Amino acid sequence: MRKILELNTSMVGVKFIFSEKDTPANIEKLEGHRYCQALMKARHGKHVVLDAAGIACPAAAAAFGFKPLPDGLKTGKGLVGFGIVNEDATGKAMFEGMTTLPQGKLKSLYLYPLETATMEPDIVVVEDETEKLMWIALANLNLKGGQRVESSTAILQATCVDATTIPYVQQKFNMSMGCYGCRDATDIGHNETVLGFPFKDFYAITENIEFLNQKAIPNSRSKNALALLKRKEAEKIGKIDPFQES
Repeated sequence: MRKILELNTSMVGVKFIFSEKDTPANIEKLEGHRYCQALMKARHGKHVVLDAAGIACPAAAAAFGFKPLPDGLKTGKGLVGFGIVNEDATGKAMFEGMTTLPQGKLKSLYLYPLETATMEPDIVVVEDETEKLMWIALANLNLKGGQRVESSTAILQATCVDATTIPYVQQKFNMSMGCYGCRDATDIGHNETVLGFPFKDFYAITENIEFLNQKAIPNSRSKNALALLKRKEAEKIGKIDPFQES
């Protein structure tokens, strides 16, 4: 899939660890990192573990059930302070709609590039250019028999909620436009965004990517229709008599 789509970085596997004994040994345990930053390290090739002690983002910590959501965020006032929303009630509603894991159940998250995976992940998260992610969405649409993609996002918590907890809890494909936090805290580009889906669908999505690569992907990327339009416009301009009075 990475070769066909020409992904710039690795797809990331996310494993939810619910027992301390299942935490992989000899893996870097992050401290003072946001979840989106852990994801950034994994997409660039690192294997990392993030737990309640190491997570730095209170919103992501609440999403994974590591810690309760602080009152400053719960009331919406925090988002007003960041300039994300202009009313407390708007921020409050955004957090009330957040998909979360039960408090205290999850012990840690293990993130790694799929190319060097040693275990099956629960979720696959992909951050890359929008056009490339579009093909993954289309592959998923083929997998689901044409069912329209209905994604959930608050333009908040794009990686932790939109691309990770929603796909995990609801066992569904979900896309995001990114968010203030991940765009501020990671190297995600202006032209990049993020999506996530359950690993159980990974091989079927890959097969559909291979199908799309037989015709749709190369045809679309060749921009033949655009080239035809430009030729027509050039021919039309060439036929205009420069001495003809307007």
